[in-house]
Amino acid sequence: MTSAPRTTGDLPDDPAGRTLPQLLARNARAYPRLPGLSWQPADPDGDGDWTTLGWAEIHEHTRSLAAGYRALGVGRGDHVLLMMSNRPEHWLSDLALVRLGAVPVSVYGTAAPEQIIHIARNCQARLAVVEGAAQVAVWEPLLADAGTPLERLVVAEAGAEGGHVPYAVLLREPVPEQFAKELDTARPEDPLTVVYTSGTTGEPKGVVLTHREVMSNALALDAVVELPPHVEHICYLPFAHIAERMLGIYLPCHRASHVHLCADPTRVGEVVRKVRPAQFFGVPRIWEKLSAAVRAVLSLMPAEQRTVIDSAFGVAREHVGYRERGEAPPAELEERYARAREDVLLPLLAAGGLDRVTWAASASAPMSVDVVRFWAGFGIVIMDAWGLTETTGVATSNSPRTGFRLGSVGRPVGSVEIRTAGDGEILVRGTSVFSGYLRPDGSVRSALDADGWLATGDIGRIDEDGYLWLTDRKKEMIITSTGKNVSPVLVENALKEHPLIGQAMVHGDNRSYLVALLVLDAEAAPAWAAANGVQADGGAAGLARHPVVRAEVDRAVAAANTRLNRTEQVKRYELLAEEWGPATGELTPSLKMRRRVIRDKYADALSGLYED
Repeated sequence: MTSAPRTTGDLPDDPAGRTLPQLLARNARAYPRLPGLSWQPADPDGDGDWTTLGWAEIHEHTRSLAAGYRALGVGRGDHVLLMMSNRPEHWLSDLALVRLGAVPVSVYGTAAPEQIIHIARNCQARLAVVEGAAQVAVWEPLLADAGTPLERLVVAEAGAEGGHVPYAVLLREPVPEQFAKELDTARPEDPLTVVYTSGTTGEPKGVVLTHREVMSNALALDAVVELPPHVEHICYLPFAHIAERMLGIYLPCHRASHVHLCADPTRVGEVVRKVRPAQFFGVPRIWEKLSAAVRAVLSLMPAEQRTVIDSAFGVAREHVGYRERGEAPPAELEERYARAREDVLLPLLAAGGLDRVTWAASASAPMSVDVVRFWAGFGIVIMDAWGLTETTGVATSNSPRTGFRLGSVGRPVGSVEIRTAGDGEILVRGTSVFSGYLRPDGSVRSALDADGWLATGDIGRIDEDGYLWLTDRKKEMIITSTGKNVSPVLVENALKEHPLIGQAMVHGDNRSYLVALLVLDAEAAPAWAAANGVQADGGAAGLARHPVVRAEVDRAVAAANTRLNRTEQVKRYELLAEEWGPATGELTPSLKMRRRVIRDKYADALSGLYED
């Protein structure tokens, strides 16, 4: 193996052979004052002024920070754990460690101590960087665990150190004269990060991703995405999620774009309204919640205003339909759409900060077509994509440049090829498919077959135009007592088309029929109740018990059943008031359902639905 050239700002001719430090050096030289990172102070109101670093400042700051980590004994190849929200200390430490040749490993903020121990042992990390007192309380006992290699904590928040290393000390370390020789020597084949899977089907596995795999994916994404130069990105998903690592760290370095950190994901709407981004990415649950909130507002508008809005929605959907078919909209439709967009749609979008969006995207789980169609009414086409941590994120994507089909997850990006096995399982291979899973001894266990194919565990079909349509997770398919295979996601998305139903999980393995747990939508249910004259004491719980609400949910389930075959139809359901989330364990940090957790938590309710 050969060493990478010194990163003076000149890049190798082969784009896929570039490394992250080389991109940082290029950005510092070519775009020194261009903004690269912005954040607000961590105050309760979130109204403070933004602090911004240009790319030259980022390059210098990460050099000083790398020297601080080197003084703590971090060296090339060492894994360092990071448990912080989306704050500058996390983002800058990640890049500083990469420049040092170390391997940053972000840990979900909701990870249990047992998961942290597993990750620390698996990657043999001796140092962890944590946010504040709450994280110190979780991590401190692990330092005394004889089976865990952790030796030291760095604490980001001033005053929360409790005897551990203050983050500020790292930036006060003198930079040794010979230190430059240790920096920026990464090779394309070196590990850039280890991303641990979220553990929906077992213990988290460490996915090793190299500079080459990340660069290959970045180039493939650039070929299908149309964005303005140096575009802004709102960074609010956890850095332990491959989507935010690509969108919030690696692609900004590749594109020299501008990252706006949002440390509290519940405030992402506020940040969107302030930044008015040209691109916005949300996992399906984010788009569902946004659409529920907008629908709730629309439902309270006067009938005359709704008529005007619904007419504009119809024009926008007609316009999107032509684009979806790859046809140029007629001139008359273009004129109607331009008027509807200017007079009706843009003012509505501006209220939420989405009026400048030219690229909207989603991934992580199958998206409800109803939600996609709703946003198409605004002229916003959510470019649904699909991929895994093991594929460095996106493997297939819809694209305004290369084509899209609403409801599909698009066609393969240039760095991969896909096919399906006999049982429908999706197989992937290519230059952005991961190296393998990390073993505690530092070696990497490949998960590819002899021909380089990765079995993804997802089920889907590829249509005659090459678009991939997801069906389900292979391990989540329901097999009824009659031997029929049912896709739970297909049924759940049909149920969630009614605005009252925010979340749904169907159940029926080895049973003769399906039942469901349904959760009232926290935003839409109160608005629906107000619009329909329903009053109930006890908040969401009172609404869930109200006979008018239950009658409407009965109708929603019946309507969904008309679109499903007999085996897929839901015979009984339980209506719940409490939303599922990562904090209560029903969702992963990336907002995917933990079906086993939900089944265990509501075991009695599910059993009751099968009693006569």
